[in-house]
Amino acid sequence: MDILTLVLFALGFILLSYGADMLVKGAENLAATMGVSPLLIGLTIVAFGTSAPELAVNMQAAWTGKPDLAVGNIVGSNILNILLILGIGAVIVPLGVHKRIVKIEIPLMIGASVLLLVLSLDGILNRWDGLILASGIIGYIIYSIRTCHELKNPEEEVVSCPTEEDLEDGPKGILLQLVFIVVGLGLLVLGSQWLVNGAIMIAKYYGISELVIGLTIVSIGTSLPEIATVVVASRRGQQEIIVGNVIGSNLFNILLVLGFTSLIAPNGITVPNAAIVFDMPIMIAVAAVCLPIFFTGYLIERWEGILFLFYYFVYSIYLFLNVTNHSMLPAFNNVMFWFVIPLTIITLMAFVWESLKQNKE
Repeated sequence: MDILTLVLFALGFILLSYGADMLVKGAENLAATMGVSPLLIGLTIVAFGTSAPELAVNMQAAWTGKPDLAVGNIVGSNILNILLILGIGAVIVPLGVHKRIVKIEIPLMIGASVLLLVLSLDGILNRWDGLILASGIIGYIIYSIRTCHELKNPEEEVVSCPTEEDLEDGPKGILLQLVFIVVGLGLLVLGSQWLVNGAIMIAKYYGISELVIGLTIVSIGTSLPEIATVVVASRRGQQEIIVGNVIGSNLFNILLVLGFTSLIAPNGITVPNAAIVFDMPIMIAVAAVCLPIFFTGYLIERWEGILFLFYYFVYSIYLFLNVTNHSMLPAFNNVMFWFVIPLTIITLMAFVWESLKQNKE
């Protein structure tokens, strides 16, 4: 077993911790320096930063003529962002949701997900499709900048307030916090790579199959930056950054990453049929379920976070059973479609109904 890889594996945890702390602190201080809500920073700058690795990978794949995995990576990432990342965040501390998220960003995320499915029905995302998607993210950024004043809410309780030593006025202060954010993102990416490489080496040393490694270590490893950011943001009381980052990242993934990848791919992006008939509908359903959960009290309760984590676990089991063509797959599907999913829908409808009654009273 390579000693250097083990050392880097241990250092990866340290980089993740410091990187997440720098990212959240930089975003928190940038919001205070600019006089805007941390939600806006989470929806834009932090969301773009956490989508940057996917953008770089997809752009490189497009240039080398191998963009076929782009759609699967983005769809899987969006499902994971909501179920795993928000699930972990809500379990740590109930997450408050800004009303703007429910009124603007969630419908936009659902609309972008449906648009992606519609554009993919012919089996390919061409340059015209990419232009439509890329135009959407440009329009969203312009809209966010023009409406940033709506996110200022001086009456909101400030859980974690930057000190005067943390802040510096003017362009210099803004630049300093942007440097904090960029360096934090860099440490997160590097730390997650070292962790994943070390984990893969340890797993292979103990004879774990590559299939299991791919379905567990690699898939979770790509989300380590977001997971670390959620843990640190929860500890610092910056719930808006968590929710804004997840929803904003999903919008950036579809509109920016797939949009620009489709624009530069010489022959477009091939969309697998499995993604059209299964993964994209799952992504749309996961995005849609955010509406009733976020609407009830504008809060993601711990039990709702557990629900998200449960469905991420279920989704992972399905992928494993499907990839291995396991004999238990039909029984698993029947239990989910005829019992678990209907029970979840009924429960959510009951909570929405109760919330509507309380609002009327």
